[in-house]
Amino acid sequence: MPGVSRSTEKTRELMALEHRQTMTVEQYFLLERNDPDARYEYVDGYIYAMAGGTFNHDTIKSNIQRILWGLLRTGKCRVYSSDIKVYIAKERYFHPDVTVTCDPRDRGAGDLLQSPRLVVEVLSPSTELKDRTWKLQNYTAHPTIEEYLLVSSQALKIELYRKEQNKWVYSAFGGNDDIDLASLGVHFSVTEAYEGIDPEEDFATREENEALPGQ
Repeated sequence: MPGVSRSTEKTRELMALEHRQTMTVEQYFLLERNDPDARYEYVDGYIYAMAGGTFNHDTIKSNIQRILWGLLRTGKCRVYSSDIKVYIAKERYFHPDVTVTCDPRDRGAGDLLQSPRLVVEVLSPSTELKDRTWKLQNYTAHPTIEEYLLVSSQALKIELYRKEQNKWVYSAFGGNDDIDLASLGVHFSVTEAYEGIDPEEDFATREENEALPGQ
């Protein structure tokens, strides 16, 4: 279309997809395969395009994936990024920031992870409420998920939900703490997850936080 950039056309297409009528799971799978540069989450027949993240978000996500890969590389568990979609329920598929599975079926040429053990979401102002409420409900209802990490991108803080004797136990960790992931038998320090980030320079100020959408 003359006078309209390709990126603008793409944005309009994504907006149209999000507001279209429902699609089947098979149509959703086909959409992702035909559009490998975009990621969508599927919820009860509707798709939602995943938004891009900040420098902090991407740095923290990459750090955690690298840390877990290093700790688990000689074992049976595998660590995946948000490129991989995760089965949550028959009509729900998410793309967590980081996922760990220890099921040998979750590897190879496939692109659908069936048995997550650990799920990690790096919080952002636009997704924090959803990650703390609706996604928390879905993750804690999943039969194979044993731990759920919520990682702040604006402070040295990591929160953990752990399944213990069929009950979910909450813990919070700060900059001087280590995190023990019992489901995987590994641990790492909170500061490792924030490597490459200067809290004084890279975290938004309180005034900036109050101005961000969703705060």
